[in-house]
Amino acid sequence: MELGPAARARRHWLMAALALPAAGAAAAAAATPPVILVLGDSLSAEYGLARGEGWVTLLQQRLAKSMPAARVVNASVSGDTTSGGRARLASLLRQHKPTVVVIELGGNDALRGLPISGTRDNLLAMTRASQDAGAKVLLLGMQVPPNYGGAYGRDFSAVFPEVARQTKAALLPFLLAGIADAPDAMTWFQADRIHPTAKAQPRMLDNVWPHLQPLLR
Repeated sequence: MELGPAARARRHWLMAALALPAAGAAAAAAATPPVILVLGDSLSAEYGLARGEGWVTLLQQRLAKSMPAARVVNASVSGDTTSGGRARLASLLRQHKPTVVVIELGGNDALRGLPISGTRDNLLAMTRASQDAGAKVLLLGMQVPPNYGGAYGRDFSAVFPEVARQTKAALLPFLLAGIADAPDAMTWFQADRIHPTAKAQPRMLDNVWPHLQPLLR
């Protein structure tokens, strides 16, 4: 049955009224300042550096210029493994409600010779838990020195792109690109030859930034 002019007007008004809450929610979500949670180990926890020199702090400073309302939460713990990060993540997601989670873990798994299958499972679990909480995820890949053996090194490095493919997370293949593989690599590291120096931190941020920036839009 064809509606008369008055009935059509009422229907259009009702449809517009129903659309308002959804539009308002979308606008509110778009206006919410991003919260970036960095879940990492000593590479992100300013180990051996003065406070404020690490790449995560430099990230907050960079965002202050282009996105001043953005907030960076550095939940990195020196010595942490993927299993430690996995155990801590749920409470961090509840507390901070991040829009983006940056996972920088796995290096200590390799240093301790932990099974690669466990590292993979933990990274998968953390990525999926973050996504289920409504956050986008950026994985920061790592590599191990050649003395760990070619097969182990290849298998370990392959974990990060594998997890990214399975979860459709963003991926930086190697956080220390241009540092650990530089011709003068040892000048970029502290005396322990594991932790980057202060001068390496801006380069680490430059590695992260092109992969992180699209997730903030």
